[in-house]
Amino acid sequence: MALDRRIVELYDEYTHKPLDRRSFMNRLIAIAGSAAAAEAALALLEPNYAQAQQVQADDARIEGKRIDETVGGVRLKGYLVTPKAQAKRGGVLVIHENRGLNPHIEDVTRRAALAGFTALGVDFLTPLGGTPADADAARALFPQLKPEDVVSQGRAALAFLKSRPDATGKVGAVGFCWGGGAVNDLAVSAPELNAGVVFYGRSPDLSKVSQIKARLLIQHAARDTRLVEGLPAYETALKAAGINYQAIVYPDVDHAFHNDTSAERYNAAAAKLAWERTVAFLAAETGAA
Repeated sequence: MALDRRIVELYDEYTHKPLDRRSFMNRLIAIAGSAAAAEAALALLEPNYAQAQQVQADDARIEGKRIDETVGGVRLKGYLVTPKAQAKRGGVLVIHENRGLNPHIEDVTRRAALAGFTALGVDFLTPLGGTPADADAARALFPQLKPEDVVSQGRAALAFLKSRPDATGKVGAVGFCWGGGAVNDLAVSAPELNAGVVFYGRSPDLSKVSQIKARLLIQHAARDTRLVEGLPAYETALKAAGINYQAIVYPDVDHAFHNDTSAERYNAAAAKLAWERTVAFLAAETGAA
């Protein structure tokens, strides 16, 4: 049985706004009716990394490693995964949610490599000491990130991907939630970006949309009113600037519908379709040398 919508919306508020754990739990218990019911609901909402690994780290078709590089004076730490098949490939930067470079995003990075890309999941919390193991501790760090540091790390990652001997020279980025907003900001600030895929991410500064050079695929959840209501203004700016883009709103799904670590919000059918569209879009824009 689906959870009370008020619980899903409260969890969305908790993960995106300054709402401490104690206040969240008190409100959750009030809606759920008891502490036991609240804990049961939370088990369906909070990430379970162990149950959602679609591509194992030891998959024989790919090779992954940790990187710690300095590119253009910017420290770049992350998880690099490549297909073992020898070929020229497009590079894809995978940008995490507001919980940092965690096992779920590492799994998505492996999925991107399995789809034929050189995939790099960057830890954008590196300037603040890196992603902590505790998800709430990670989330608390994001307001401290400087926007210019996010863009500089993103551009360093794109340069790293473009410079590889197996690179086509074309690069894309895909981001989720906070990472979706980061893709939008990178599109504004990085003319070298060829393609950007936004999963339920906030819009960029609309006054700077005309600076975008990349093609964009923007994917939102219909129940994610916080972001869907802002989409028309973004589309108006994109159209006025002549930007090549596609925006898709998936019906009857929640924010984070692609994240299979959250049983309640994940929608397998929509996630599969959105990922297929993502792979096809990135392949078309980054695959040719």
